[in-house]
Amino acid sequence: MLTAIIDYESGNLHSAEKAFQRMAKEVDGGDVVVTSDADVVAKADRLVLPGDGAFPACASELRGHKGIYDAMVEAVEDKGRPFLGICVGMQLMATTGHEYENTPGLGWVAGDVEKIAPTDTSLKVPHMGWNNLVIERPHAVLDGVNTGDHTYFVHSYQFHVANPSERIAYVDYGGEITAIIGRDTMLGMQFHPEKSQHVGLRMIGNFLRWTP
Repeated sequence: MLTAIIDYESGNLHSAEKAFQRMAKEVDGGDVVVTSDADVVAKADRLVLPGDGAFPACASELRGHKGIYDAMVEAVEDKGRPFLGICVGMQLMATTGHEYENTPGLGWVAGDVEKIAPTDTSLKVPHMGWNNLVIERPHAVLDGVNTGDHTYFVHSYQFHVANPSERIAYVDYGGEITAIIGRDTMLGMQFHPEKSQHVGLRMIGNFLRWTP
């Protein structure tokens, strides 16, 4: 069993690598590698797409690494490999991002990524720090995780899903902000599970054991 954390030069992957490797040992989840090799991405049993920074820059970097991009799309769309997008990696699953300019996403989960606009104007953007999850529907990756458990966020843009059934959890920050999305073999987490202590590690372990 091989999990590939995709390195497309968009963020520091050290903390994600350590968290996934730790949980792989605990749950007998096989090997975890950070890779920019399209051949490794193509043969991996599950894929993780992190992302830090602006949506257009991340989208451009990902598509600019054509071998990685093509291998990832084939693995997810054609082979049904389990996929997890983290932070901007989740946002890239959308139809369109509206950060600075309109930028096409992967279109895996229909919806738009737009600026956070809290109804409470005292709340600052970016949304940064710990917030409590509200789980809307069960999912294998949430085994042992409950509404009220908190995870760590750092973002200024939010994912508005077109189909409510594809939003698995949200948090309240002057309105509902999508925290977890998913359909078929695809998952996305707006927060950083690798920085979310025992709750995040639990979800990482669940993902490594997930068989859709």
